[in-house]
Amino acid sequence: MPTSTDRSKTHDKSAVERLFDGVRTFREEVFPEQREHFEKLAEGQSPATLFITCADSRVVPEMLTQTDPGDLFVCRNIGNIVPPYGEMLGGVSAVIEYAVVALKVKNIVICGHSNCGAMKGLMNIDDPALANMPTVRSWLRNAEAARTVVEATQGDLGDDDKVQALVEQNVVTQLQHLGTHPSVAAALATDQVALFGWVYGIGNGEVRGYDADTRSFMPIGQAAASQDA
Repeated sequence: MPTSTDRSKTHDKSAVERLFDGVRTFREEVFPEQREHFEKLAEGQSPATLFITCADSRVVPEMLTQTDPGDLFVCRNIGNIVPPYGEMLGGVSAVIEYAVVALKVKNIVICGHSNCGAMKGLMNIDDPALANMPTVRSWLRNAEAARTVVEATQGDLGDDDKVQALVEQNVVTQLQHLGTHPSVAAALATDQVALFGWVYGIGNGEVRGYDADTRSFMPIGQAAASQDA
């Protein structure tokens, strides 16, 4: 009878083999069909959109937006967080600066998602389970303002509804943080970039966008129409 260790090794090997099979399929089938496009991309990139989203494996930006290689400049992290400028300068800040200054993206999207584990952790930031993940706990502090807003305005919600409310408020909070970055502030002041907040429902495929006028999320088509009006 195989031990749990044996089963774990078999599972891991299967997962790695799946990656290898995927690479082979890409090289033998996908790449040849799009060779011309990849040859152009080899010369450089000019994405129109910086897409900031969660590192959650269930969120696939290119699938969600049905975009091609070269269309999105993607930044992923736990909780789709953007630290305020100067608070925690690092990879996220560098990505934003490079996207706006060097690549001159026209749009920045912050996309949260349903059932977000980071937001569940934020709701229970002092949970002993986070004691073994001090870096994660420190990182989630960059979304603390979202938690306090939800507690103050929707504190009577049940746990599941509160997580969803926090997912949405976190997107709004991170949009506010974006504006503290000098490169973004300058681009906004000269109408060179537009900001968008989205929430993706994993179970139903729905994407809702934030409307600043109503301070609410609505189906993406309505949000786009509202912004164009």
